[in-house]
Amino acid sequence: MKIGFIGLGRMGKNMVLNLREKGIDVVAWNRTPNEIANAKNLDDLISKLKAPRIIWLMVTAGEAVDQMLNKLVDKLEAGDLVIDGGNSFYKDTLRRSEILSKKGIHFMDVGTSGGIEGARHGACMMIGGTKEDYERVLPVLKAASAPNAFGLLGPVGAGHFAKTIHNGIEYGMMEAIGEGATILKHSPFKYDLREVFRIYNTRSIIESRLVEWTLAELKEDPNLAGISSVIGSAGGSGKTRGEAHWTVELAKEMCIDIPVIKASIKIRDNSDKDKENSPNGFRNKVVAAMRWQFGQHQVKKK
Repeated sequence: MKIGFIGLGRMGKNMVLNLREKGIDVVAWNRTPNEIANAKNLDDLISKLKAPRIIWLMVTAGEAVDQMLNKLVDKLEAGDLVIDGGNSFYKDTLRRSEILSKKGIHFMDVGTSGGIEGARHGACMMIGGTKEDYERVLPVLKAASAPNAFGLLGPVGAGHFAKTIHNGIEYGMMEAIGEGATILKHSPFKYDLREVFRIYNTRSIIESRLVEWTLAELKEDPNLAGISSVIGSAGGSGKTRGEAHWTVELAKEMCIDIPVIKASIKIRDNSDKDKENSPNGFRNKVVAAMRWQFGQHQVKKK
């Protein structure tokens, strides 16, 4: 199995390293120099792949995906397959699939979760596409994913839709953990939060990777002094709109009330108004600490 791979950021680079270790021949290219790239440019990448080609995109959602597809569309042939492994909005995915299909180019969407560690050692993948294309790339999906951590959820768009909702759920869960940790910190009892979270993460109902990542940062510094209290949204920092915002928009279209997710987004978007050393500041730090753990998002102070 041989594929092309475009986009060697934190996630992409680690995915390529994982795939190569699992026996997948990866021709990789990045717009800026990267030590694991083995293609000089797009033309070089395409020339090293035999038709029908498989090309995985791991670039920032939005305009960057459209720009890359515009460059690829005239270089690829009917029967080639492009996979968008980033966090695209599902309506953009449907639009892109329609454009590519007019040229006979196949398209799949893979919502990827698990953070940098997952990309390196086995991610969780929510997939949209045809059954035929899914089976065609099954060796790649198995190599890139943790055991049983992937599946075809429906036609094109279904993967990115599921990943959008995943991120909305993630926001609510992270906010609840941050709020609970802050109540514990300011309670009448002199808790060692490291010990509390160690217990929380050992066979309790809330045992999870998020609690584990919170514990990891608390072990480094129980007061999280090195973490900024300004929380970024998915896809960026500050008020950058990301997948959780899309979850709210979709829920509104479907007339579904989602107060927990909406509140968690509002807190993130307004986190720059909370004082660094206030209880709310600590609450924000806990959430930001989790983001650092799974994605190395820019939340640590310089």
